[in-house]
Amino acid sequence: MSQTDDFASLPLSPALLQGVAALGYERMTPIQAQGLPTLLQGRDLIAQAPTGSGKTAAFGLGLLHKLDPADGRTQGLVLCPTRELADQVGRQLRKLAFAIPNLKVSVLCGGMPLGPQLASLEHAPHVVVGTPGRLQELVRKQALRLDAVSVLVLDEADRMLDMGFEEPIRELVGKTPRKRQTLLFSATFPDAIRTLAAKMMREPAEVTVEGAADQPAVEQHFYEVEPDRKTPLLAALLLEFRPDSCVVFCNMRRDTEEVVGSLNHYGFAALALHGDMEQRDRDEVLVRFANRSCNVLVASDVAARGLDVQDLAAVVNYELPTDPDVYIHRIGRTGRAGRGGVALSLCSPREIARAQPIEERQGRPLRWERAAPLAGRASNVPTAPMTTLRIDAGRTDKLRPGDVLGALTGDAGLKADQVGKIDVFPTRSYVAVARAQAPQALARLREGKIKGRKFRVHKL
Repeated sequence: MSQTDDFASLPLSPALLQGVAALGYERMTPIQAQGLPTLLQGRDLIAQAPTGSGKTAAFGLGLLHKLDPADGRTQGLVLCPTRELADQVGRQLRKLAFAIPNLKVSVLCGGMPLGPQLASLEHAPHVVVGTPGRLQELVRKQALRLDAVSVLVLDEADRMLDMGFEEPIRELVGKTPRKRQTLLFSATFPDAIRTLAAKMMREPAEVTVEGAADQPAVEQHFYEVEPDRKTPLLAALLLEFRPDSCVVFCNMRRDTEEVVGSLNHYGFAALALHGDMEQRDRDEVLVRFANRSCNVLVASDVAARGLDVQDLAAVVNYELPTDPDVYIHRIGRTGRAGRGGVALSLCSPREIARAQPIEERQGRPLRWERAAPLAGRASNVPTAPMTTLRIDAGRTDKLRPGDVLGALTGDAGLKADQVGKIDVFPTRSYVAVARAQAPQALARLREGKIKGRKFRVHKL
């Protein structure tokens, strides 16, 4: 390990180094090695980095390094485009800060009841992570004060602008001190981001980490196809490549539901994820995809931000994006952690012009291939290995993952390796069980008790 890759070479407190060790980080990623020395000096920073580059730990360490736990005011503010990403950032900040006594991190997002959030702000958190619209509402109600913020982070800034959050962002920034440190992280950098940065940052340093240079090789395949043949071709390619998990990106929200309907007709376990869904439905879709109860997730770009799925085998562009950086960002979700990945792109004749900028961006010819769309019914469709059970109880009922596991491996008679991911929310919990054992597990949980109590249990 070189000195520049070693977290111990940075002027971090022993408590933060404990957080780094607890997360299993052994050496810095390129964005961390390039960005952290600047962050720790207190300078503003513009960072362009792909998903999975370690940017959350980079700005998280910079933010936590500057906080004073003895000061009971809100000192750190992180803006995110979606609740899923905010939850993910909040979890990682708490893990990094676990050895800092009495540090409070609050995640405040839309789509959740306002009352509990107002109550949580009676004692100001040291760090607030949230979506711009809900934070704007809390500031206007004078429940959240930002006059002591010393570090402001805009995470996935490009998507926040795409979602129409520019006005709330400007209002929130205006409530923070002028002498603050501002960190702007984004996968792409359109002109609107440059304009925003120029108005809110002071002589920022810039760091760019190219996704292609730092990611394992992703196999990229391009197919020209008439629009009405796209779904049959998608089904044929899924049968050919047989990915364990796959995200299909659509440019339009309405397309996600149509594609899911067609794939389910062919027999695939597919779910849609888009911005028009209720938060509970979004949560359940993300849980089922992450725990392997669903093989194919069909999503819009904005909805997929914050998606935290390990070992994603394949990415499909149902339609090419108009921005080549968005394409790079999409395919960067596969081929993580040293593993290979596959990216499949379906292009109608009118989309072919969008391929040229992608080719120029990558500096090499694209791989165009031919494949026959599926004719008739599908056979030998891969099934999801797990099934999700929902328990109508959660953290407010003092339920923990160990309680669910104990009930399944005890009275329900399952082996530990037949139980997958367990997610506990405030009022409900989800557990993945091996598909073949799902009927047995469902029946036993309904008949028996969890932690000495009976709860309603459903199969999703």
